[in-house]
Amino acid sequence: MSRIARAETARMSLATSSRLLLAVLSAASLAACAQSPVGRQKADLAGTSRQATVERPHRVAALHPRPISRARVPDGEARRTASHGLASFYSDTETASGEKFDKNELTAAHRSLPFGTKLRVTDVSSGRFVTVRVNDRGPFVRGRVVDISPSAAEALGMVDKGLANVRLDVVR
Repeated sequence: MSRIARAETARMSLATSSRLLLAVLSAASLAACAQSPVGRQKADLAGTSRQATVERPHRVAALHPRPISRARVPDGEARRTASHGLASFYSDTETASGEKFDKNELTAAHRSLPFGTKLRVTDVSSGRFVTVRVNDRGPFVRGRVVDISPSAAEALGMVDKGLANVRLDVVR
């Protein structure tokens, strides 16, 4: 056998033996994992049925351990004034109600009032007001209570300022 052939055979047997060693070590480490307490716990959980996992108690209630108390507002007062705060104006392509946004309509976005609610938005500093219809959700900026369409903002005279301190009254 030539010198090159012997070197090639030695290299092949070295590669084969290192692969065999790697396979044996992998099998030994897997066997050791199966013997550990964590491995046994996972094996015990694997044997449980689907029914047992569904019947476990739901733990979301722990997030609010005490009931949230809310002040009750008389019905007549809730209808008269919705809130005070900052108003901004916006433009969008589609509203949350599914309508196409029209910047020329007197519309508004409010977080919780039902779609179709008529609001009187009054600028506290100037006394100007406009009646708008809620057809979108928002505003999603902290401290703001309503977003109004550009035409409603123009009627209030707040286009240059961008924001206005307003009072919201529910008309119907």
